[in-house]
Amino acid sequence: MRVTVPRRLSFTGRVQLTAYGLALALLALPAEAQVTVDISKITCNQFLFGKATDSRTLSIWLNGYHSGASGKTLIDPNAMGERALIEYCIANSEMSVLNAARNVLGVAGNGR
Repeated sequence: MRVTVPRRLSFTGRVQLTAYGLALALLALPAEAQVTVDISKITCNQFLFGKATDSRTLSIWLNGYHSGASGKTLIDPNAMGERALIEYCIANSEMSVLNAARNVLGVAGNGR
């Protein structure tokens, strides 16, 4: 009976094996796809429960969007009235958050 003794991998072999293992591990990770969100379709209910995107981020985006639409180049982060938008959305959960923000900010919109 012939017994073979496993030989030790060289340094280069160990580096290659480690690299292959790392590559396989990275391939197993789920890739995050880019997501496009149509803001006009997000309802107040989705906004309130963070179903479409992070509510804080969306509030800041809406503030900037409406500032730009009204020609303002300066924004006051506290002026959006995130609390006012939340309260408005609680009372109007099926309305689009874009129209709710227009109503809270007093910006003319298309009323969708």
